[in-house]
Amino acid sequence: MKTIPYYTALAMQLQCVALNKYTSRDECIRQMEKAIDKISIEVFSAKKFIGEHLRLIVFPEYFLTSYPVRESIIEWKKKVAITQSDPLFDRLGQMCRDNDVFISGNYYEDDPNFENIFFQSSFVLDNEGKMILNYRRLNSMYSPTPHDVLDKYIELYGEDSLFPVTQTPLGNLACIASEEILYPEVARCLMMRGAEVFLHSSSEVGSPQLTKKNIAKLARATENISYLVSANSGGISDSGILKNSTDGGSKIVNYDGITLAEAYPGESIVAHAPIHIQALRSYRETVSMKNYIARQRFDLYAPSYAQYVHYPSNSITDQEVNKSQFKTIQQEVISRLYRN
Repeated sequence: MKTIPYYTALAMQLQCVALNKYTSRDECIRQMEKAIDKISIEVFSAKKFIGEHLRLIVFPEYFLTSYPVRESIIEWKKKVAITQSDPLFDRLGQMCRDNDVFISGNYYEDDPNFENIFFQSSFVLDNEGKMILNYRRLNSMYSPTPHDVLDKYIELYGEDSLFPVTQTPLGNLACIASEEILYPEVARCLMMRGAEVFLHSSSEVGSPQLTKKNIAKLARATENISYLVSANSGGISDSGILKNSTDGGSKIVNYDGITLAEAYPGESIVAHAPIHIQALRSYRETVSMKNYIARQRFDLYAPSYAQYVHYPSNSITDQEVNKSQFKTIQQEVISRLYRN
């Protein structure tokens, strides 16, 4: 395997601007273009300040749009969802080429194969501006996921598409979306496919206490012997919720569960740190009590996962989806769990 020299990663903490108040798709697109123009300047400045070894930047979950509130699924799709070939990605790709960086972020995706839904997706663009990874979030409360249309999804894209990992000159990269950091199976399935660096676009509670997500970040890095680059928002404006409720705590965690850098609230480039892929690989290849990957016995757990299925797949048909049905499904799942 080719030796990878160390580089610096940055969890860029950005203020996100909610687009809920806009009714026109054209205006939403203009606002997303405006956000990218602003970030392009900030990426250039970060590279100059941190140094040429800055090669990987992760943006917060809602850096382009924020999230739907009163909008139905189809309304939100028509307002802000974009395809993988949208010109907005050309703008982001130019940012990568201009600064010789890989970037990762999150967007609402319009997949032409699924007419009445969107996916909340995470992406990686390489330093030539090419999309080299697109991950569709698998666990969500009020948004559709591939699991909700699983049979059709696998028929179209195959099972491997559910947990994509991309091999790059920066190591094997994979995305974890927001609260999915609380679902250890997601990170585990990505690690099984070779992931070495988890890219976590998030928008979460900013608190001096050790929050659930922050506990999970340390755990996911430790148990999978992986780096984690987690970018939180530096506040979300115009969403109706007080702006700084989701602010601060962007961080980089190493493969031993040690936080290497962490940002205070506000827009910030403080959360940057070196990534040593060769050291991680050496750690994984060493016989040790701490080699949790090598000591895992996956076949012990597989029958339980196969037997105890509670949340149904294929819960969405081709008809228009009402967000209230997700609440109904969860109540049914809770009832089954209680009976068991």
